[in-house]
Amino acid sequence: MDISLALSLSFGVFTMIVALAVAARRLLGVRFGVVRTAVAALMAFSLAGPLLEPVMMSFKDTGSEGNPGMGPLWVLVLVVMCVVLIPMVILVVAEALVPPGSIPGPIEFARSLRGRMSRARRYSQITRIAFRHGLGPYLRGRGDRLDDQSGRVRLARSLRAALDDGGVTFVKLGQVLSTRRDLLPAEFVDELGKLQDHVAPAPWEQIERVLTAELGGPVDEVFAAFDRRPLAAASIAQAHTARLHTGEDVVVKVQRPAIRAVVARDLDIVARLAHTLETRTRWGRALGLRDLAEGFATAIREELDFRIEAGNMAAVAASGTVTYPAPHVELCTERVLVMQRLTGGPLSGATREQGPELARTLLDCLLRQILLEGVFHADPHPGNIMLLSDGTLGLLDFGSVGRLDSSVRAALQRFLIAMNRQDPLGVTDALLEVVPRPEEIDEAALERAMGQFMARHLAPGAASVQMFTDLFRIVTEYGLSVPPEVAAVFRALATLEGTLVTLAPGFNLIGEARAFAGGYLAEKLDTTSVKDAVTHEIATLLPMLRRLPRRIERIASAAEHGRFSMNVRLLADERDRRFVTGLLHQVLLTVLGATAGIMGVVLLGTDGGPWAMAGIISLYQLIGYNLLVISSILVLRVLVGVFRLNRT
Repeated sequence: MDISLALSLSFGVFTMIVALAVAARRLLGVRFGVVRTAVAALMAFSLAGPLLEPVMMSFKDTGSEGNPGMGPLWVLVLVVMCVVLIPMVILVVAEALVPPGSIPGPIEFARSLRGRMSRARRYSQITRIAFRHGLGPYLRGRGDRLDDQSGRVRLARSLRAALDDGGVTFVKLGQVLSTRRDLLPAEFVDELGKLQDHVAPAPWEQIERVLTAELGGPVDEVFAAFDRRPLAAASIAQAHTARLHTGEDVVVKVQRPAIRAVVARDLDIVARLAHTLETRTRWGRALGLRDLAEGFATAIREELDFRIEAGNMAAVAASGTVTYPAPHVELCTERVLVMQRLTGGPLSGATREQGPELARTLLDCLLRQILLEGVFHADPHPGNIMLLSDGTLGLLDFGSVGRLDSSVRAALQRFLIAMNRQDPLGVTDALLEVVPRPEEIDEAALERAMGQFMARHLAPGAASVQMFTDLFRIVTEYGLSVPPEVAAVFRALATLEGTLVTLAPGFNLIGEARAFAGGYLAEKLDTTSVKDAVTHEIATLLPMLRRLPRRIERIASAAEHGRFSMNVRLLADERDRRFVTGLLHQVLLTVLGATAGIMGVVLLGTDGGPWAMAGIISLYQLIGYNLLVISSILVLRVLVGVFRLNRT
């Protein structure tokens, strides 16, 4: 074959494929990827010949006698429309079966291949750990129903052991789950609370490389002295003591090398497992595992950025009775945290005489943080609290911090005051402000339940841990969901109780919290505070009050003279107009497509009529075929819009 002829044929084929792709995209009215559109056009070009050959063969023996008129031209238009219809059908079917983004492109696939292999190895390791501890049936949604306490205890122990073997991310996940008494039975909460986060320290050579990279110079130049032996080691970081050139002693918290990659890989696996379990198991759907996994991933990523922890230290206001280590912001980076070193010993060194007063001080500090400041330490266990040399307390490790906005703080204040007054109505109203209010709820029954709750737990000697468990049970029973920030409050208080018992055995957390509510919070309602609040509100309302008489006069005058009217604009929002327009567009296309299809079928079944091509096809049939093709195009356009809408 001549080269020029081959090039001409190739150019012609290419032009036809491009024309098919452009025509299909324009008729469907939806943007498709270039690769997807080109593949559909190429398949249509390949299938057009075999599919249309029987149609073309029927015109072979038409003869050349007489003037054929415009019939062959209209038949040619019909054939072209059928050819364009083929890539449209392919694109719509692909949209339904293989939506865009469901299969990665070649570049994305090549980039993710290494990650997929690493994740597959980790999947295999996690699966072996789960099966080794007897969790395999539960991962497949076929585990036994645990109606007895002994079975739940055994499963909780197996889960704790599996999470402990899974590494840093899964240990952290278990620790977070141990705070969700509203989601997990008490046996699981108690068992997961035993997870520890202690590992062997990383070699000094690895730690030195991290310090040099983050601080921009050798360790000996940045610090006057640096102890290479770690003060403490955990799964994410380890701490060393050092001295600045100013002579100040500091603690340097250094993130473990390569821990980010490990955590990122495990978080991806946790998210995928949560999606799978929520899809395939009843208990996964009941717990809302995907939302839990997203919240956990956000928290663990923040914990990996030490700049956030330094900001938390600055955000938590210091008090005269509890000391927080001040960060050296100029030396704090994403993987290194340099902070003031507090001198003292463990909390267990407090004497019997010191214990009750220190416990009250610690409780007062945390309640102030929660109810007044809005930024609080979310993990006040004994390991994060020091007894300083001067007899006061020091609070450590601000990687886990809770934040409450002013509305939630106000609702919690009202909740605590109402609890102190044993007011069921006030407690119920405050509770419905703290948690998202469901559309349907029996408030009278909830009020009675809260009244019984207070009668049971506000008696002298009641255990606060059981109080939290029963409160979460009521919340779950009435279809209320506890926001993560509020769950962190109850977690902190439950953790704090264990710390307070260590300081002062028999310490009454409930009684002291009620005393705090009756004392300090009542001071917020004294004469001066009320006067200031009223003054502030009046100053805010004063501009509106000045304009109010003039506006009332205008309304009264308009009503007196019969000119009073109200203007209401329907669909004023652009988004509403777009939605209604799109809906009408889809309905109109559906009606037109159905009408064209019915008319086409009726015309194809009608005998007689003039011939478009003598002895081959009548005019009615030719119009009917064209109407069927038009109906198919309109229906395909509606379908592709429906598929796109469902995916978004």
